Amino acid sequence: MSAVTVTRKNFLEDRQGRTFSDVLNDPAQPFDDVLSFFSDSNRQRRMEESEIHHDRAPLAGVIRELEAEPAIDEYFAAAPSVETKRFRQAIGVLVRIVMERRGWKKTGRKGSMGVRATASADHSSYNTGGLAFWFVRAERYELGRGMPFESVSQRCKRLESCGQLERDSSLASSHKR
Repeated sequence: MSAVTVTRKNFLEDRQGRTFSDVLNDPAQPFDDVLSFFSDSNRQRRMEESEIHHDRAPLAGVIRELEAEPAIDEYFAAAPSVETKRFRQAIGVLVRIVMERRGWKKTGRKGSMGVRATASADHSSYNTGGLAFWFVRAERYELGRGMPFESVSQRCKRLESCGQLERDSSLASSHKR
């Protein structure tokens, strides 16, 4: 699939995107860098692979690269928490726009991205563990036509419902004796 390109105009035409016009129009916030970052076909492919092959939010597939972008990293490090929250939310909206245009839909669940350090209003919020340094969680998606693989929890439920897991565990117990 070819890359989805989201422009400033497209972003502002989106129902949620227009509520972040303050982020888009603030020259101190590097949102043009974010728009350019997410318009890359390889990154979009990795976002999809993150859901399909790793059972993680699409943002998890590109988060380290995004946070390593100099302008984006500098902004997060220097801006107060309240301001970076709006910026992170606007990035989430952009991810949704890209994923929906590529045939995905939101699941209504969030995936963990990191463990937040003690918060303070006068400096940026960051993580002390996990995959991301600046993001705590991200939206999960599924293909509109259905996912090609079951998640681990789906497989467990399916196997438990047909008694397969109970049989396997009792067989394993008898072989240990």
